[in-house]
Amino acid sequence: MKTENLHIKTIGLVLSYVPGYSETFFKNKILGLQKSNYRVILFVDYKKPDDYHFECDIVYAPKLYGNTFTALINGFSSLIKAFILYPKKSINLYKLDKRDDISFTHRIKNIILNQFLFTKSLDWLHFGFGMHAIKRENVACAIGAKMAVSFRGSDLYLTPLKHNNCYDLLFTKAVKYHVLSQEMKQTLIAYQVNEKLIQVITPAIDVHFFKNKSVLRSDKNLRLTTVARLHWKKGLEYTLEALSLLKKQGIDFTLTIIGDGEERERLIFAAHQLGIIHNVEFKGQLNHDEVKEHLQNTDIYLQYSIQEGFCNAVLEAQAMGLLCIVSNAEGLAENVLDGKTGWVVPKRQPKLLAQKIEEVILLSSQEKQNIREAAISRVRQEFNLESQNKAFAGFYND
Repeated sequence: MKTENLHIKTIGLVLSYVPGYSETFFKNKILGLQKSNYRVILFVDYKKPDDYHFECDIVYAPKLYGNTFTALINGFSSLIKAFILYPKKSINLYKLDKRDDISFTHRIKNIILNQFLFTKSLDWLHFGFGMHAIKRENVACAIGAKMAVSFRGSDLYLTPLKHNNCYDLLFTKAVKYHVLSQEMKQTLIAYQVNEKLIQVITPAIDVHFFKNKSVLRSDKNLRLTTVARLHWKKGLEYTLEALSLLKKQGIDFTLTIIGDGEERERLIFAAHQLGIIHNVEFKGQLNHDEVKEHLQNTDIYLQYSIQEGFCNAVLEAQAMGLLCIVSNAEGLAENVLDGKTGWVVPKRQPKLLAQKIEEVILLSSQEKQNIREAAISRVRQEFNLESQNKAFAGFYND
């Protein structure tokens, strides 16, 4: 009687840092794969003192930054380890890079930088963001693994603007791509990537945690919320401009902005100049329970981004039964169905955003309820963790 060979596939996930507490999409993916009988190893470029604990093996890259002497010692050590402990993988990478006309110096650098990826036997090497695959285009082939790359938004739309032609070599390789939206899939196809190699797996949320809970408020103050990193791509200055127009119309409101980032000071000053500083609350970074509490006391959720891959926060708001108004940036128009589960407004047009908020305020209670129910139903059916986990489990079956 033959014994079936039950090979447990091992997925190597490459990220810059161990995901933080709030980056639940990576945590959920890893847990989902483990439940589907995959082994997951996290490869991380940089170690932080407050790294969030993950229930999987973590392999850190050697420290090749900071103190010059330390970086040189670690680099030389990595090179020696590569050729002594992993000679076949090192030589394979060297030859593959040479075939791509990569200079001798950069071939050696690539071996040093990627030596930590040689340390495990993998079935798949999956780069969590597109930029993680730059200068690593040949590593998966060198170690005998299949290669996958996820694009999540800014890595596809902004990184090529800062680093011209950075993905040219990647797009010539045998890679399976994961993207968050049909819009992103079409962008990759425009780069001449074979559409059969692209799989759309949308973000998902814990629909059992983010459940609708009606909170009756006695005051007439309109409560709006945005959850976003304080970065220019989130379009928060346009949001503030729109709300300054509402204030001039005599509409009383409070906007709560949850999140932190490099634009905080500029946005506070913008709110001051626009005359709405007393209407805007900058809450900083909050945990999930605190975010949920704020959403429970929100009338309208705003995500007026300039660039957005998809946005989990919008899914969470819809699951909570909030009226959501978003921009038409990339995946947001797939996240929210205009006029059915919320409203989509062209980006960078604060007057149109202000008009849409006024329109939503004036809707009848039944019209608002219809939108809420449609949003809740769609998120629960299409964006739950169970569906996402099943999709990722199938992603690695090729």
